[in-house]
Amino acid sequence: MAHLPLTLVYRQSFIQDSLKASAETKLKIAEHCNGDISKAIDIIIKAFKNKKKVLLCGNGGSAADAQHLATECVIRLSPTIMRPGLPAIALTTDASNLTAGANDIGYDKVFARSVEALGNEGDVLIGISTSGNSASVNNAFTKAREMKMATIGFLGKDGGAAKGMCDLPIIVPSNDTQRIQEGHITIGHIIFQEVEQEMFG
Repeated sequence: MAHLPLTLVYRQSFIQDSLKASAETKLKIAEHCNGDISKAIDIIIKAFKNKKKVLLCGNGGSAADAQHLATECVIRLSPTIMRPGLPAIALTTDASNLTAGANDIGYDKVFARSVEALGNEGDVLIGISTSGNSASVNNAFTKAREMKMATIGFLGKDGGAAKGMCDLPIIVPSNDTQRIQEGHITIGHIIFQEVEQEMFG
C-alpha cells in the first residue's frame, strides 16, 4: 500500500484536531456559560416585548457575526415558525457611516456614535469581541450604559476590559480566536432561536 504524502497526513490531522478543538470548546461553553446564555435570552425577550430593539457591533469576523445575528432576528431562524420581524440592527453594515466616523471622529468612536443616534433606553446592545479589548466596542458599551440600555458582551479569553464594561459578559472559555468566533455564532444562534421559540413557538 502506498504511503500518503506527508502534507496530506498533516492536513488530515489538522482537520481532525480543529474539529475536536471546536467541539471541546462548545462543551466548555455548555459547562461554563449556560446560566449567562439563559440570562441573555431573558433580557432580549423583555426588550422585544417592551417594543425595544437590539443593536449589535463588532470588528472583522465579529462584524460579520453582528450582521448574521441581526438578520436572524429580522427574518427568522426556524422555517416552521411564522412570526413578524424582530427589530435588530447591525452597526457594521453602513460603509458611508463607518468611514465618515473613522475619518471625522476616530474609528474607536464609530459604534458609540451609532448607539447615540439609534439607541434608546431599554434597548439592548450586543458587543462582540474575541479579546474584550476592542476600543470601538467598549466605547459603545460605555455609551449604551449612559443611555440606560442593557449591554451584553460576546467575549473570549479572559473577557478583557469589556468584562467590566457590560451588564452581562458571556465569555467563551478559549484563547483561540477561531474557536471563540465559532462559539460566538453558536451562542447567538441558541439565544435567538430560543427567543423566537418562547415568543412565537
